[in-house]
Amino acid sequence: MPESPPHIFVTGATRGIGAAIVQALTARGARVVGHGTRPAPGILAADLSQAGAGDGLWDAALEALDGRIDVLINNAGVFEAIPVEASDEDWQASWGRTMQINLQGSADLCRRMVLHATAREAEAGALRGRIVNVASRAAYRGDSPAHWHYAASKAGMVAMTKSIARGYAGQGVAAFAICPGYVMTGMAQDYLASRGGDKLLADIPLGRVAQPDEVASVATYLALDAPASMTGAVLDVNGASFVR
Repeated sequence: MPESPPHIFVTGATRGIGAAIVQALTARGARVVGHGTRPAPGILAADLSQAGAGDGLWDAALEALDGRIDVLINNAGVFEAIPVEASDEDWQASWGRTMQINLQGSADLCRRMVLHATAREAEAGALRGRIVNVASRAAYRGDSPAHWHYAASKAGMVAMTKSIARGYAGQGVAAFAICPGYVMTGMAQDYLASRGGDKLLADIPLGRVAQPDEVASVATYLALDAPASMTGAVLDVNGASFVR
């Protein structure tokens, strides 16, 4: 990794966890470019529900960061309900959209990061690049009856992270995943209200959901400070609502 300020690309960077990650990394002196659905200063727009969008987004991020990306943080995702009673057409569309955004889009960006990092010069034993994937507690304990696809996509992200770590550690690429439980974002607030917030909170020994800055602190550590020997690690941020 270069000694100059690290160049970091963060998807899903305009609100919630992503915005908190950008703020935390910027405070540490990193040069950060983010992604969202609409363009804004420091934000590249892309619709990751479209096949191939990840590749175009990578190219734009690489250009914005002067041809060097040291850390990729995949945070973009959707959490949309689809009941089993839905029509076949709606079921297929919902699964396709969720898997495309949450897993395929992240996979496309991970692939480009691996290719970019392994092609770079580095001192023997030094890291050439890092990947941080924001998955979910649902990867391990599942989710509601209307969110099979979300849980499946996040489980796939965890498996992908471990595969990258095992496959490319020797070439200087480290990969990590974070599995938050409920985080106090607009999306989580709506879900808690719809499912009976008090009952769900009772399942969290800490007694509250996580704050975006708590997840951001973990992402920042993995992006900037975690030792190479931690590659493949999956860190939980769920208030002990699910322990492994």
